[in-house]
Amino acid sequence: GFSVEFAEHREYAPGDDLKHVDWKVFGKTDRVYLKQYEEETNLIGYLVLDVSESMAYQSGQSAVGSRQHKSRKPLADSRQPLGLSKLEYAQTAAAALAYLILQQQDSVGLATFDREVRQVIRPSSNAQTLNQLIAAIEEYGGAGKTFEKTATGPTFHDLAERFTRRGVVVILSDLFDDPEPMLSGLKHFRSRRHDVVVMHVMDPAEIDFDFHQPTLFKGLEAAGDLLVEPARLRSAYQEEVKAFLKQVATGCRAQGADYLLLRTDQPMDAVLSRWLAHRQRQVQ
Repeated sequence: GFSVEFAEHREYAPGDDLKHVDWKVFGKTDRVYLKQYEEETNLIGYLVLDVSESMAYQSGQSAVGSRQHKSRKPLADSRQPLGLSKLEYAQTAAAALAYLILQQQDSVGLATFDREVRQVIRPSSNAQTLNQLIAAIEEYGGAGKTFEKTATGPTFHDLAERFTRRGVVVILSDLFDDPEPMLSGLKHFRSRRHDVVVMHVMDPAEIDFDFHQPTLFKGLEAAGDLLVEPARLRSAYQEEVKAFLKQVATGCRAQGADYLLLRTDQPMDAVLSRWLAHRQRQVQ
């Protein structure tokens, strides 16, 4: 709940409780501002959802999937998709986390990004917040929706400046970008005293590279198309992906951020339950 110690004003956002409007300020400026207090809620959750082009990928039949060049540019195969895309998996996880946070009567907000920040919804504990967040999440991935390349570094720096109140920042992304600027962005979050959780969403085929026939990979994020003989590339590809995952995981933990690898073939309820149990043990 709200404490008696005033902290600052902020602009009204749809869904905010009108009882905290400062009507004196409204009378002077003709703009709606809310009073905020030092401890507005027990927790503020910021969900950061990657909606870039590579997130739209999902494995085809027989676990075919996307791959990366050394430049970290993802490629996708041309076979029939099966199951959830990385974006759909991340969207579902974001909606589930938003629901859990609101059930605790805490505040949750959302930011979507690709090469830049696309949308920011301010954290709120209002009952209508969940519907607002889900509507925003569902804007991406449908027919006719366009995607851009990933730029995690500049985006994270931008969001670190926008998230003015200390909270838990949960990032849902495939992180198909240069690790160094991405980790620099995480450091910025940590310097603002945020608790950071990185949920690294990957398709199983991106890790296993389970291809057996000559396959045409369709370029995502301007990577170009490539026809390859998978057996000749499998060992080298798997080594590079292993090194990439290790670099990201090690870098996240070095910044004091939680790191969780989410494969889209894993049951989401089991994955989130294990992580939440781990978090609970940490705070006890």
